[in-house]
Amino acid sequence: MAGVSGATFTFVNKCRYTVWPGILGQPGRTGCNFNGSSPTSYATADCGTGQIECNGAGATPPATIAEFTLGSSTMTQNFYDVSLVDGYNIQMIVEVNSGSGDCATTGCVDDLNQRCPPELRVAGGAGCRSACEAFGTAEYFCKGEFGSPQSCQPTAYS
Repeated sequence: MAGVSGATFTFVNKCRYTVWPGILGQPGRTGCNFNGSSPTSYATADCGTGQIECNGAGATPPATIAEFTLGSSTMTQNFYDVSLVDGYNIQMIVEVNSGSGDCATTGCVDDLNQRCPPELRVAGGAGCRSACEAFGTAEYFCKGEFGSPQSCQPTAYS
């Protein structure tokens, strides 16, 4: 098919524990408990479906998220990032191994759960919530009176 190209993603788990990656809007989860072959619960990033597949549902924070936007015929560049906007549950880096352009490695290789402030810490230390999710105030969501770059300033949690 003319004009069609593809991208290959290889996921390598360098953690000392199992990580169940979620793909297409489905974040990686940790601490999965199974009853036979079906999951019964997850310590972090549960999407609430009661299944391994999230079926398009987002994860329950905290969840470290890798985001990929692949180019098209009208937008030829690819973009990627590691986001902690929904909190943090696992170390993650994105590393480009081939291709063209100046693509840098991005992410966080430190275990931020060890540095998580008590007011953001998930029970058992399995994750660190974002200030937005933990406090639910406009100041941390950058909404309302804090909805501009001038009024939404960095905080001790950003």
